[in-house]
Amino acid sequence: MHIVVIGAGTVGTSIAELLCFHRHNVVVVDSARAALDRVEEKLDVRTVHGSGCEAIPLFQAGVQSAELVLAVTDRDELNLVGASLAKAMGARRSVVRIFNPAYRDFSTFDYQRHFRVDRLLSLEQLTALELARGIRAPGLLAIENFARGGVHVLEVAAEPDAKAVGKKLIDLALPKQVRVGLISNTQHTVIPGADDRIASGDHVTLIGQQKELEDVRKLFERKVRQRMDIIIAGGGEVGFHLARALQEERFRIKLLEADAARCEHLARLLPHVTVLNADATLRNEMEEARVGAADAFVAATGRDEDNIICGVEARELGARQILSVVRRPDYANVLEKLGIDIAVSPRQVMAREVLGMLAGGQVVAQSEIAGQDAAVWEVEVVANSPITRSTLRQLPHSGWLIAAIVRDEIVWVASGDDQLKSGDTAVVLLQRDHGPEVLRMFEPAGARS
Repeated sequence: MHIVVIGAGTVGTSIAELLCFHRHNVVVVDSARAALDRVEEKLDVRTVHGSGCEAIPLFQAGVQSAELVLAVTDRDELNLVGASLAKAMGARRSVVRIFNPAYRDFSTFDYQRHFRVDRLLSLEQLTALELARGIRAPGLLAIENFARGGVHVLEVAAEPDAKAVGKKLIDLALPKQVRVGLISNTQHTVIPGADDRIASGDHVTLIGQQKELEDVRKLFERKVRQRMDIIIAGGGEVGFHLARALQEERFRIKLLEADAARCEHLARLLPHVTVLNADATLRNEMEEARVGAADAFVAATGRDEDNIICGVEARELGARQILSVVRRPDYANVLEKLGIDIAVSPRQVMAREVLGMLAGGQVVAQSEIAGQDAAVWEVEVVANSPITRSTLRQLPHSGWLIAAIVRDEIVWVASGDDQLKSGDTAVVLLQRDHGPEVLRMFEPAGARS
């Protein structure tokens, strides 16, 4: 696969190295000759010296025949313009790394649609979602990276005397905008059909809108769930995205940030979060924030050393679970010895995201869920494919379902009455052994002849 990487910084070099390992043809574009020299010394790639938002360097890099263009410099505007230009010049897909949250706020303006790029990726948001996965029960959280973040996910455990236990899914009369994505127990994980029944102890993953999800929760749980106390050290972009991802009824969140001006900004953006002006590297300030009583402590400052130190302090103070952002790979071997339960590497998170974009065909992104038992695919819908010929309810399938649909700028949770059409993007949940069946449904007529 021919892939162009715009940006020879730390992230761009890491992505190029990953792609080379998987034997893709990689071209790196950057305006800094010294950065390109370092890449050439380390990797077997072709480089182009020039601006990533100018047509001539992009043409020299071969974007007109590229399967994928990744714009990952440290400048949002360069990334947006470069990826947009590459797409206009013929690249099949273009992906943009974004820092500024305003560019991903589709409620104010749809920058992705305006620049005609395929995806806006925030490394900080991806890292935060990975941390949230460690705090919440693992399950379908990966879907929140798909459908432009337009769907929510909730995992509930079916209690013995709950209303849903023993009933078929079709008899639960769920709201139109709520789907059951996974049912998991100690034996297996399945993507259920309408006739599957809920058993006591099953973990059920629900997909839908936040308000409807909270209402549906009552069908599976009779007891009021105890709220978890979460303390996040660091009010940067990772800490901000994590606090926002966990803003729901069962979490009480404190966010510790040393910069007073940043605290005021965060307090405005996160009205349901307690924002404290505190330095998490100081033990006395950790004690004042009652870190020892936390169900989970997340070290998400901008420095690995600070994250490790305050994580160790939080463990000694009595926090039940310790999570940390660690950027340097050489620290990985010592973290468990220091009492850090979960370490998240932004570089590894980005690597998984990039690898998920290399499926080819109509699948433009994919991610494993529930261990390796199931997956989430984002699939382009083309004309004359079997998936477009009837409503979702009429499609003959089992072991997979359409979870969400993206049409123009609108994202919604799919229902049985929906019918896909050319130009849509479908978010598909599937059990691994059903992959060939799903691919056939999305292939245009005559594609295999």
